[in-house]
Amino acid sequence: MRMTALLVAGALVSAAAGGPAANEARRPRPEAWPNGLDRDAAYFPIAVWLQSPQNAARYRAAGINLYVGLWEGPTEAQLDALRAAPMRVICEQNAVGLAHRNDRTIAGWMHGDEPDNAQPMRDPKTGEQTWGPCVPPPRIVEDYRRLRAADPTRPILLNLGQGVANDRWVGRGAGASLSDYRTYVEGSDIVSFDVYPIAGLGKESGPDLMWYIGKGLDRLRDWTGGGKPVWNCIECTAISGEGRKPTPDEVASEVWMSLIHGSRGLIYFVHQFAPTFNEHALLDDPAMLAGVTRVNARIRRLAPVLNAPTLPDAVTPAPSDPRVPVDVLAKEHGGSLYLFAIGMRNRPTRATLTIRERRGLPAEAEVLDEGRRVPIRNGAIRDDFEPYQVHIYRVRLAAR
Repeated sequence: MRMTALLVAGALVSAAAGGPAANEARRPRPEAWPNGLDRDAAYFPIAVWLQSPQNAARYRAAGINLYVGLWEGPTEAQLDALRAAPMRVICEQNAVGLAHRNDRTIAGWMHGDEPDNAQPMRDPKTGEQTWGPCVPPPRIVEDYRRLRAADPTRPILLNLGQGVANDRWVGRGAGASLSDYRTYVEGSDIVSFDVYPIAGLGKESGPDLMWYIGKGLDRLRDWTGGGKPVWNCIECTAISGEGRKPTPDEVASEVWMSLIHGSRGLIYFVHQFAPTFNEHALLDDPAMLAGVTRVNARIRRLAPVLNAPTLPDAVTPAPSDPRVPVDVLAKEHGGSLYLFAIGMRNRPTRATLTIRERRGLPAEAEVLDEGRRVPIRNGAIRDDFEPYQVHIYRVRLAAR
């Protein structure tokens, strides 16, 4: 998430995006961390990255329920402000943090950001800043063991950079390999990554690359064997000030794409670095703030559904355009089957979603928040998808 990493140009990759979330059997139990994140079924982590605690109440009003990172903290003053908000935080494990082991304000610990990217260093001859290799993966595992030994009651978050999804990313430094990530993820209880297709890759074709988000999450789930929660970061500002920023609708698509691909926590990146620095650019953008607030409210309403077990084989999607995969996340909750579906490319398609092995399906499904219903014929829903459009279907199930 660091600006230094964002200034290195990224490039297009050619691999296809993977499918929806599947294996949750090995996910660690939340009770393993008695001082960790809230375990209420109605809670879903919606975080903001590296913000001043003085704005915690404004972020809470926008549906944010967690801070990730504190500038040069945690300090006593920062924890006091968050406690008053109230707002929980995942932060570095410094002396102040360890002195607050019994403070519920702290929900988790974190590594330094993006260790998989080239690390800043000083040229010993000139004194100028240059770039060295990424942090060796075994060191992250060693640091994880040290953090866990100091406090085993909270999870440890590792956030990785865009190299998780972008195979042509040049910001990882000499000697880096994609195979490093299988070791990196061992050094975490929660593993996250960031890629900002529209504002952070320096590409005019940014919207064409939004599917990187799904690809990166699929990779994290593969590298962890489905055994750890995976999170990801979401863009919502112009970041470097060059090119355009995402629209509120694009941010909403990125959010739902993340959830459909198994993200169990979201972290909004809200900084803008040029033409002037603004730590809280989201708060100063009324249209984007309203859009983020809406999507967060929708997540909160559906949190009990999103927290229900995933049904990996419940639905088979078949798009009319083979160039546009349609990915689906299926959940069952409260006597209904919920299908979260999204078109995964920047072009429209029509899709058939065939519901497997379900008898007594109703004649139609409700499309949530769209004021319409669609027929279910021969166990299938057929619907149109605009580029990166999300539809959420609720299918009332007959009592068993």
